[in-house]
Order: sequence, then C-alpha cells, then structure tokens
Amino acid sequence: MTTPRSSPLVPADDVWRRLSTRMLLIHPVKELIRFLPALIAIVIAGSSGGQHWWGLIGVGVAVGLGLLRWLTTRYRFTPDQVQLRHGLLNTTTVSAPIDRVRSVDVTASILHRALGLAEVKIGTGAGEKELKLDGLTATEAAALRGDLLHRSRPTAEDSPEADAQARPAAEGEGLPSYVSPETVVYRGHPSWIRYAPFSPAGLIAALAIFGIGSQVINESGIDWGNNEVVNGATDVVQGLGVIIAVLVGVLALIVFVVLLSLGGYLLAFHNFRLTRDDAGGTYHVTRGLLTTRATSLEIRRLRGVALHRPVPLRWVGGARLEAITTGVKDDDRAMSATLTPPSPEPVVAATAGRVLDDPGALELPLQGHGPAATRRRYTRALVGFGIPAAALVVAAVRWSQPALVIPAAALLVVAVLLGRSRAHWLGHTITDRFLITRQGSLALATDVVERRGAVGVVIRRSFFQRRAGLATVSLATAAGAKAYPVLDLPEHEVGKLATQLLPGTVEQFRADQPPTTHSA
Repeated sequence: MTTPRSSPLVPADDVWRRLSTRMLLIHPVKELIRFLPALIAIVIAGSSGGQHWWGLIGVGVAVGLGLLRWLTTRYRFTPDQVQLRHGLLNTTTVSAPIDRVRSVDVTASILHRALGLAEVKIGTGAGEKELKLDGLTATEAAALRGDLLHRSRPTAEDSPEADAQARPAAEGEGLPSYVSPETVVYRGHPSWIRYAPFSPAGLIAALAIFGIGSQVINESGIDWGNNEVVNGATDVVQGLGVIIAVLVGVLALIVFVVLLSLGGYLLAFHNFRLTRDDAGGTYHVTRGLLTTRATSLEIRRLRGVALHRPVPLRWVGGARLEAITTGVKDDDRAMSATLTPPSPEPVVAATAGRVLDDPGALELPLQGHGPAATRRRYTRALVGFGIPAAALVVAAVRWSQPALVIPAAALLVVAVLLGRSRAHWLGHTITDRFLITRQGSLALATDVVERRGAVGVVIRRSFFQRRAGLATVSLATAAGAKAYPVLDLPEHEVGKLATQLLPGTVEQFRADQPPTTHSA
C-alpha cells in the first residue's frame, strides 16, 4: 500500500474547493439538454392555452438547477484520498483512496474544450463507483491524472529519481504537471479511415436510426395513404420499375452506412495515439474529434491483448486491438480497453508485440485440433444453415415454386464455406508467458493471455463433444472476459494443456475424468 504523504503534485491540504466558475456556462446547458423533452411538452401545452410564459419558467428552472449543482459541489485532496461532496438537502460524499486508483480518464466535450475545462473520472476497481470531477481546468486535469497514477503505484517505486521528474506547471491551483518521457507505441494515420466502412459500427448505427425512425413514424398518427411524399415516391418507383428502384434504394443505403461509418470513425478515433510511460508505469490513449478522451491503463494490470479481425474488415487486411486488463468495470471495458482502432493488420500486430514486450507472440504457429474438431465445425455450420435450407425445399415442393431451391442450395454452400473457414482458423499454442488461442470466422479473434494471471482451469464436455472425443479447456482469470477457451481439444491433449496452465495438477485433469474445475 502506498504510504500517505503530501505530494507537491497534488496539494493534500484538506481544503474544500469549488470546481471552475466556467462550469456556470456548461451546467445550465447540460440541464437544458437533460430536460429538453419536458421543456418541449411545456412549451406546447403553454402555447395551446395562450400561456407562452410557461416555457420561460421551464427554462429558468433548468438553468437554476445547473447553477445549484455548481454551488453545492465541492472537492478536496487529502494525503490518501480524493473526495467529492455534492447535494443540497441530502449531501453525498464520494471518496477515492489514492492507493486503490486503477484508472484515470480525462474527457473534454466541445463545450469543455472551448472553455479550457475537462472532466476527470477516477476508477478504483471493477466493483467501485467512479468519482467524477467535472470542471477542472485542462492543466489541472492532466496534472491530476499523472500524479494519481504515479502515487497509486507501490512505494518501492516512489524514488527520489521519480519525484525529480515532477516540475511546476504554468497555471492551475498548485497542481503542477507530472512530466515523464513517453514512448509512442501507436499513432493513427488519416488514410486509415478507409477501414471504417468495413467495421460493423456504421451498420449498427444505421439499424438504430432505422429503428428509432420507424417507431417515430408509427406513433406520429400520419395517414400515409393520403400523404403527398409517399404518393410521390410511389409514382417514382412505378416510373423507374421495381428492379431499378430496389437497386437505387440499396445503393442509397450503402452510401448512408458508409457515411455513418466515416463520421463515427472520425468522432471516436481522430488523432488516436497510444503511448507508454515507463516511469509512471502506464499506457495512455488519447483520441476524439469533438469530444476528446484521454485514458490511462496501468501496465501492471495488463494481462494480454485480443486481436480482432472480423468480416469484412479481414477482407481488406484490417484489424483492431484491445487490452485484456483487470480492475475495469464491464460497462467501461469496451472503450477503455481499445488499443488501436481499425488499422492495417501488420501495424496492429506490431503494436501488440510492443505492448506485450514480445514482438513474435502473434507470429507463432498455432496447433490445430485434429479431424474431429474439423468435422464438428462443418457439422455445426451445416445444421445451422441446413434447417432454413430444408424449409425452403419443403416450401418449393408444397407450393410448386422451384426457384426456392436456388437460395436453399446457396445456404448449403455458405455453410460449407463457413465450416471450412472456422476449421482453418481454429488453434492454440502455449509459451512460457502466454496462452494463445484463436477461434471464429465471421468474428475472428486471437487472444493472447498471460498465464501468471490464471486463477483456475475449467474443462467442459458437452454430450456431442464426448461422442466426438473432444473437450473445451478454459483458462479462468480475473481479467477481460474472465475465461478464455480452447475449443474442441482432443481428449488426449486435455490433460497436457491443463497441467501446463496449472502445473502440478496432472491427476485432476486426466482425459478420462468427468468435467472438472480447478482453482489455483
């Protein structure tokens, strides 16, 4: 545990402070956005009754709540805690012990950036509530992030040499920046935005917009049968012909999805940069166009990486990288674990090697799982696609529609290709440091997990796996997805792999034993 001490980087003077007065311009805007639906309803109700001043009262209440939030919020630094107190009638105090700080994220929306402010989120563990300081100056936020991560490290690392790297900042309330040389591990390139249309983000956004739009249309009460826009569109379709109209619609949808993907990539990953601070023991990720975000990840909590190459990103030679870490809440893991956005696969693989301090980890040949596992890949694919294919054949016979046989045959071809792809990519290997496992096809993923983080090994055999002489061996860990499976391993390999992952447990992992869980 870190010994509480007064640091020159953060004034541990027990004085309660207010957030920047510039937040008086942001809090009212945030409250107006928060209560926008209610304000619209009030304005409509007031207009219908001739009482237009209702809307002004609603706006005044929202602005007043924003001002009240600033007046009732305080924060302070003690030798061993960061504390935040807020509330008028019911006062709440949130504390973050400095020696338990696991992550420090600095976020700045476009309003914050215009006013030189930032929001700092301090996380102390997977099950703890975050402490949010919304309203520090940008200089204070950067200094606080560096100091908290520096002071949360073990005391053995609190050396005079490390403290000597601290120097006063140009501005701020006694919060000088913690300065440490950083090594650039990854830097995004503007041309890599070409990978954005091949990631699923654009399609997901398009589906969400379509769903919301459909709900709004259904609840609007408009008579679409007598609508001029609908009638005009119907006339256009009839003039062009159904086939041409469908092609134009598909092309428009593709363009829409591509534009959404490009916009989302720019907003989330603009100026993406991953750096390593060896003195502070952290990785830093900075990114964002309108809203910038700076995320810190302690190196000692890193347990591996996950390389993702989904379809269609894999078709254009792209990939993305995520960190496997401990001490991160599930709802924050998706964003804080991102080490690279969709980028060229060689660049992502090289970044993974630098993060792992093992450049060849992702280049090692993986061991296949044999013919039984291959047959299981084909069987699962054929069963999944064979049921709808059989339904199409039955429909073709029942209603004398031979054309339905064509999509049925296409489904079977897709099943064979999918089974072949899944069998090709399935594999694993084990080194002195890592378990490396790869699985999937449409969502191909390669996980590189440190063995030192193992808390157990789980062996599972389903009914069909037992008949095929296979089993799934999972490495249980406190990091990331919590369990990393090696799928459909031949039974004669199960005991060997299990004892490599947890040495000294040969008798508990014999291939002829029932499904077993062993914890270290």
